[in-house]
Amino acid sequence: MIPPVAYFVIFKYLPMANAVLAFKNYNVIKGIWGSPWVGMKYFDLLFQNPAFKTLIVNTLYISFYHLAVSFPIPIILALALNEVKNVRFKKTVQMVTYAPYFISTVVMVSIVMLFLSPRLGIVNTIANALGFESVNYLGDPSLFRSVYVFSDVWQTMGYSAVIYLAALSGVDPSLYEAAKVDGASRFQKILNVDIPGIMPAAVIILILSVGNIMAVGFEKMYLLQNPLNLSTSEIISTYVYKIGLLNANYSFATAVGLFNSVINLVLLLVVNTIARRVSNTSLW
Repeated sequence: MIPPVAYFVIFKYLPMANAVLAFKNYNVIKGIWGSPWVGMKYFDLLFQNPAFKTLIVNTLYISFYHLAVSFPIPIILALALNEVKNVRFKKTVQMVTYAPYFISTVVMVSIVMLFLSPRLGIVNTIANALGFESVNYLGDPSLFRSVYVFSDVWQTMGYSAVIYLAALSGVDPSLYEAAKVDGASRFQKILNVDIPGIMPAAVIILILSVGNIMAVGFEKMYLLQNPLNLSTSEIISTYVYKIGLLNANYSFATAVGLFNSVINLVLLLVVNTIARRVSNTSLW
């Protein structure tokens, strides 16, 4: 346990002390602890910022959209694979769906851009052949969110399904035998045996997902951004990078990041409490 514990202590817990930077006017020469206190100054600047509402709306919209799509799809994939009797076909599907997870974000974004290019992209080429006009998917703000969410689901659903497949492998075989004796159909077995079997794992994953609801992937979002889709693609993490790091306003960036983390913590506590009362399954 020493390596993972040391990792979390060094890279997760010790840096928390530097969150004090959000309440100080950071001076490079004086350092974090020597810089003067300014109280809630940077939080006030954040809340009074005209872009604050847009940032919150964009972040929450994409986060909940992503959660609504990415949470059930791996479950459906795992349930479908569990019903496949042909071992070779099952392993092939697992490999094909799992492989995109190992593609780096930069390469993934390049693939998305090539596929959705208005002129030479495969998607628009097929659409043109069928008589439809080309669509600038990454330039249309109304389409950007769907591009981000579904490309991410395609990349991660195979990896996420492994957890549910592992949970399904732990279901008592006698339950399937009892269902078969009772004359249950394949769908009824899924509904009454498989889903209850993976429910504890699903609840834990849902709690953790909601706890990261504000932590939309910065790297992919930033790489997919362009001036045309900025109205829907600008989220808290990209805003922090541009204002805090590129403009060297570290105190303001820390305040925004701390606000983001507090929202995540509150959501995690609320969802964990609800899950414990509803399903008796929770993180603690």
